[in-house]
Amino acid sequence: MINTFYKYQGTGNDFVMIDNRDETFPKNDTKLVAQLCDRRFGIGADGLILLENANGTDFRMVYFNSDGNPSTMCGNGGRCIVAFANMLGLIENETEFEAVDGRHHATIAGDGTVSLHMKDVNTVTVYENYVFLDTGSPHHVELVDDLETLDVKHIGASIRNSGLYGNAGANVNFVYQIDTDTFSVRTYERGVEDETYSCGTGVTAVAIAMKVQGKTDADNVTLLTPGGELSVSFTQTGKQFKDVYLTGPAHFVFKGEAEW
Repeated sequence: MINTFYKYQGTGNDFVMIDNRDETFPKNDTKLVAQLCDRRFGIGADGLILLENANGTDFRMVYFNSDGNPSTMCGNGGRCIVAFANMLGLIENETEFEAVDGRHHATIAGDGTVSLHMKDVNTVTVYENYVFLDTGSPHHVELVDDLETLDVKHIGASIRNSGLYGNAGANVNFVYQIDTDTFSVRTYERGVEDETYSCGTGVTAVAIAMKVQGKTDADNVTLLTPGGELSVSFTQTGKQFKDVYLTGPAHFVFKGEAEW
């Protein structure tokens, strides 16, 4: 059967978006999801997102990594589904939706900028050479001296598969400080098993980790990724981080048809 899909991207983190309010998409077909995300034999994307009906909110976000498996929260995907819902006419400039890690509030501006309320972060574990925290997905954050030439795929994979974070692994973020409130970030994402142009939960983790480590005093941090610029703001109370917002562009790329 021929079906319609949409392609969206947020700072280069790209997604196949499908309106699944009729619940016809075969969500248990891991091979189909992986095929649609394949960059040579499919549409090509870092992940696939279904927009579904939800009780008590505007819609539900169901996210799959490009390997075809359901995954934890995706920040850039969350921003993109807000833009998608706006295009479908489900929302105007404000929304509340359901995701795997709970409810999220978001706003969308006329230029496509989406500000997404992320989950509270109550635990940040600081080790000698890295920081670990969960911002909807688990993240390893590590400062490096030479980010530009770093072999992110090889080193990120070795950390992700090292057993440090059990069988599930974690996303791995490498960070270089530019100034008091600006950091460059490159991220290796599990499920994609490669470096992506940007990771929303990843830059959120970086901003909070830098605050905890005393690398910044700012409560609004700028993150520069290979795909563009994002900002993360938060309120810190003791060791807790609340009112965490991920803000940046989310744009429609193209619409097409595929068989499934």
